[in-house]
Amino acid sequence: MKLRFEENGSVPWIDLAPMIDVIFQLLLFFMVTTTFFDRERELAIDLPPAESGQEPQESSEEIVLNVHRDGAVAWGRENVSPHELDVRLRAAASAPDRPVTIRGDRQTWHESIMRVMDACGRAGLRNLNVATLEAR
Repeated sequence: MKLRFEENGSVPWIDLAPMIDVIFQLLLFFMVTTTFFDRERELAIDLPPAESGQEPQESSEEIVLNVHRDGAVAWGRENVSPHELDVRLRAAASAPDRPVTIRGDRQTWHESIMRVMDACGRAGLRNLNVATLEAR
């Protein structure tokens, strides 16, 4: 490509403003798309797969209880003791049909998940769901 100089001897230049605008748009796009909330990636819990099941219905009142491999229980992102779990579940039992989703790691003991289910039953919550991944 042969560059042509103006008659007054000025050097040709390339306007970088449009390219910088595009780069900022791409940067903004990637920043926004990576910050979307994904419950399955929120905590390091490896859910077991299941071939049957239903798509969860998101609810603002839903209680999400995560059972880790070591049996520790988290209310959302916050780890809770068994006593604190009982207290919180009793407080939440003012609406017995409030949905409770139990997300148990595939390598946790069944006993740990049953302990959480028993705590929900003692509190009077009866709309329990067990989260799984879709089988591949």
